[in-house]
Amino acid sequence: MPYAYDDQNIFAKILRGEIPNKTVMETEHSLAFHDIAPQAPQHVLVIPKGAYVTFDHFAAEATEAEITDYIRTIGEVARRMGVTPDAGDGYRMLSNAGQDGHQEVPHLHVHIFAGSFLGRMIDVPGHGDG
Repeated sequence: MPYAYDDQNIFAKILRGEIPNKTVMETEHSLAFHDIAPQAPQHVLVIPKGAYVTFDHFAAEATEAEITDYIRTIGEVARRMGVTPDAGDGYRMLSNAGQDGHQEVPHLHVHIFAGSFLGRMIDVPGHGDG
């Protein structure tokens, strides 16, 4: 399935330097920065520099170098945040995809949330603890 990438999305503008960000880490293929509206005491976004809409788009079309860099950047950002279970109390990674996934920005991004107990991953009314 072809993906239509909107090069006017906020993350594309950040990558072009049109919108400032508070960078945590930058590599050849990835950028990590603090969320401007944090949902947890620590909230960092990690995005690939390539024009990918969702994780499945990235997995299907990114180069091996992009994939390796992005995954390693996410791990290194968690380490730099001091939240990995060996150094802190842990973290949650989240990546939304599409309308039902409540994706707000059409550019692949992973949220890293940490710094407090985050509760259940998802609570859907009418569904059990499954």
